[in-house]
Amino acid sequence: MELPALAVWAWIPIVIWAALAQTVRNATQRTLVTEIGTLAATLVRFLYGLPFAIVWLALICQRSTMATALPPASLAYGAWLFLGAAAQLAATALLLLAMKQRNFIVGVTFSKTEVLQVGVLAAIMLGELPSLASAIAMAIGTLGVVLLSLPPKKEAGIWNGNAAWLGLGSGACFALSSVGYRGAALEFGAASAWLIGAWAVLLAQLAQSVLLGAWLAWRQPGSLAAIARAWKLSALAGMMGALASIGWLTAMALRPAAEVRTLGLLEVLFSYLVSLRLFKEQLSGNERAGLLLVGAGVLVVGAQW
Repeated sequence: MELPALAVWAWIPIVIWAALAQTVRNATQRTLVTEIGTLAATLVRFLYGLPFAIVWLALICQRSTMATALPPASLAYGAWLFLGAAAQLAATALLLLAMKQRNFIVGVTFSKTEVLQVGVLAAIMLGELPSLASAIAMAIGTLGVVLLSLPPKKEAGIWNGNAAWLGLGSGACFALSSVGYRGAALEFGAASAWLIGAWAVLLAQLAQSVLLGAWLAWRQPGSLAAIARAWKLSALAGMMGALASIGWLTAMALRPAAEVRTLGLLEVLFSYLVSLRLFKEQLSGNERAGLLLVGAGVLVVGAQW
């Protein structure tokens, strides 16, 4: 039996799910950073996510014919996918460093400067220009991100420190990653979005696990033992990371990366709840105003559908 076709609006609940799963993953990884270090916590997301990616792909392939089940064996597909995987790996490490230096939600928020960056990169590299409504949503959401990123007066020097630059670098890498994955999806052809996303997640996480795992084995061999000892929390981070990636990459097989990442600003709203409830962190007036603008941007891009 063939995979059912996805409705044109199906990417919206998929992105909502991805944003929720990624919020849980970020919170879990933030806890792991203090236990096993930044790079080890970064590897956890990919290495422990591999079994879940394999199971998901197996389930999807059972519903596909052999003619459509395999990804294209082309240099272009591999290049786009590797670009997405390498940029995502760098983005995750930078995000964890940013969260380590400042509170959870602001660490996440800095990375969300990717919204405008992905719009520009997608236009240049893929020729995908955002619609007027999407451009407005991106502008509103980014303004909200800027407000969220403004530090309280007592921390006025934060923009002169590393946290802001780490967050901005993370956003740039996430934007480049989104463009890479979208480019790979376009190279896949007319296959089901479920299948495109499943293959991209498995191949990307395999490459990420090998690259970062080899580096840690060479430079920080003790961190691999620490990852093994923290297997319970690592398994949760890996599972939620894989589920989030499945959502993002499936959605990007359906819609341009700029629209997906703009709606993905929902993660900021979810992170606010985690920041407030789990980490007991308080937000300033600027941050609350920023959340309202982020929510407005999400509503604008979602209202098109």
